[in-house]
Amino acid sequence: MHLNPSAARSLGEGLEETLTVHRLHVPQQLRLTLASTNVIESAFSIVERVCLNVKRWHSGDQRERWVGSGLLVAEKQFRRIKGHKQLPLLLRELEALIPCKSNLAQRRKAS
Repeated sequence: MHLNPSAARSLGEGLEETLTVHRLHVPQQLRLTLASTNVIESAFSIVERVCLNVKRWHSGDQRERWVGSGLLVAEKQFRRIKGHKQLPLLLRELEALIPCKSNLAQRRKAS
């Protein structure tokens, strides 16, 4: 904190996400991709550019349609993520954390 307060705050903000990625045993190449916010920031930048064309917002539904349209434009520029072949490993780790659906249904009936 004394050497670089900005870096210390940044580390504190991302610490939980970093530990989660390690706890899930995400492979290194996929971890590097998931640790970056560049993809979502790029998509939101394109949505912002598309929505600049709107002069009058009428309703929440219209906003959702414009944002959806912007995301469709952004989707055309998406590339395959690095480590995409390792996604099944991540899915297995996530599924292991989720309780069995039948056990969940039984607990809901009991309550």
